[in-house]
Amino acid sequence: MQLIDGKKIADDIKQEIAAEVEQMVANGQKRPHLAAILVGHDGGSETYVAHKVKACEQCGFKSTLIRFEDDVTEAALLETIEKLNNDTDIDGFIVQLPLPRHISEQKIIEAIDYRKDVDGFHPINVGRMSIGLPCFLSATPAGIMELLARYNIPTKGANCVVLGRSNIVGKPVSTLMMQKSNPGDATVTVCHSATKNLKEICAQADIIIAALGSPGFVTADMVKPGAIIIDVGTTRVPDATRKSGFRLRGDVDFENVAEKCSYITPVPGGVGPMTIVSLMKNTLLAGQHKIY
Repeated sequence: MQLIDGKKIADDIKQEIAAEVEQMVANGQKRPHLAAILVGHDGGSETYVAHKVKACEQCGFKSTLIRFEDDVTEAALLETIEKLNNDTDIDGFIVQLPLPRHISEQKIIEAIDYRKDVDGFHPINVGRMSIGLPCFLSATPAGIMELLARYNIPTKGANCVVLGRSNIVGKPVSTLMMQKSNPGDATVTVCHSATKNLKEICAQADIIIAALGSPGFVTADMVKPGAIIIDVGTTRVPDATRKSGFRLRGDVDFENVAEKCSYITPVPGGVGPMTIVSLMKNTLLAGQHKIY
């Protein structure tokens, strides 16, 4: 069993991006500038945004954090998005999800200029991805593909099972895995809450990408020997031994599944760091005006 070290790969990529940014600046171009809008004080969102701001520093980007209380109106948020769309110094920006219930996430996503949509959630970017055109890829799926590429994991003709059908991970990663590319060229089955014979389907998989948000869902009897396991889950579970009072747990029963695998991502330290670094790669693309 080989552990897929997402933290190391992410650190390598940040160094590569930083070198490219310094070359851009030396050539007289401006530093890429990422803005983030954070609404409210959700613990997970606060942590993610803090990581993103730190990653910007490591990559040599400018970053701006715009904060709102959770009673902000949808109209005020849309007004801010319009300003960022028109600000020539901002290359890309994100609106950290989830948003309070009184705000339509879909309306917010669609208001973002797709050329600045470094989260890759805008319908234009999603549509372009689905037919293989240049676009901003959704960060977590892009990070998964990068891990497979950097570990030279063969995917052509592989039987890949994706657990989960979310717009953020399940749907886009299944699309990327079936694209005629490397990594890609896999035969993909997407499983969800209505899937029958789930255990049998998983047991035939060469690659399982688990993105359900259900801690420990994938058990050893669902995994064939030598399978490759990509665990996207990051659920906070109580842990009295930790200072924070919780720990992150993936969708895979790591202790019992790991010994059966050829490759597996840990939680934390697997897909998580790759999600943030994929956002940095998108910001670099935005700063270079390569998506239009």
